Amino acid sequence: MAAKSQLDGGTAQALLETMWTIRLFEERVTELCGTNEIPGLTHVGIGQEAVAAGTCSVLRRDDYVYGSHRCHAPAIAKGADLGRLMAELAGRSGGYCAGKGGSMHIVAAEVGFLSGTGVVGGTLPLAVGSALVCRDHGRGQVVMVFFGDGAAQAGLFHESLNLASLWELPVIFVCENNGYAEFTPLSAHTKVERLASHATTYAIPCRTVDGNDVGAVRQAAAEAVETARGGGGPGFLECLTYRLRGHYVGDPAKYRELSEVGEWKKKDPLQRFLEVVARHALLTAEEVEAVERQARERVEAAAQTALASPPPTIDQTESHVYA
Repeated sequence: MAAKSQLDGGTAQALLETMWTIRLFEERVTELCGTNEIPGLTHVGIGQEAVAAGTCSVLRRDDYVYGSHRCHAPAIAKGADLGRLMAELAGRSGGYCAGKGGSMHIVAAEVGFLSGTGVVGGTLPLAVGSALVCRDHGRGQVVMVFFGDGAAQAGLFHESLNLASLWELPVIFVCENNGYAEFTPLSAHTKVERLASHATTYAIPCRTVDGNDVGAVRQAAAEAVETARGGGGPGFLECLTYRLRGHYVGDPAKYRELSEVGEWKKKDPLQRFLEVVARHALLTAEEVEAVERQARERVEAAAQTALASPPPTIDQTESHVYA
């Protein structure tokens, strides 16, 4: 884990706030799915919080982020409004897309979160396009795109890496390698053990890090972002992590052994970071308790705001639709 010299109290508090907010938000989402307040297919990434928190912590507000189908965490880490985010998941008109996009299609443009997607790897070429615009504008902006290990077998993944390298674009590819493409283990869909090795094929600097170590993720992301922002081209970060819940809310996850899940619970990124914070006295016990309490209060307020919002009207169903 990152040494004390690499994390001060303010940074530790900000990372802890983000991780607690993501964890509590997705736990509340899971509860609301169980009571049918949130309809449709919903994917949570409980256990993967360190990836979004660590990477997005080194971005500027005017940088851009694209998510995958599991996009709540990076949206929150980039600063999305919790009430509007929850309302979108609940299909309410107060949501970011007036309740018409749902869990996989979040857009929080005011903070630079441009889209999630229901298509495996679907935001990869979009991120490359945005990075091309950022390069040409010359304002030092970077683009970060999240995707899972299953996307590395898609053609658009390789096309995106090739163009990003060829054009020296300021885009950071963040692979959330949780070991499963939906219900299929990594070993069943590729013989490539480290997905970061794909980046070397296209001459893109890459790192594989412990994705449950928020300090390590933040440090690796900071280096990649600094290079991209300075005109040095793209970077690739493979974060080894694990989702402690099923592929979707309600998934019985019988394709995984209980012992496997149990071992990964011992590596819970939130608990690991709490241990680091305590070991290096980065925050007092009272400050740590306050961070969790305030995050819980914000999430509950967001849930109440979302559920108080009405569903979209018939007139709204045809807005934001283009042909």
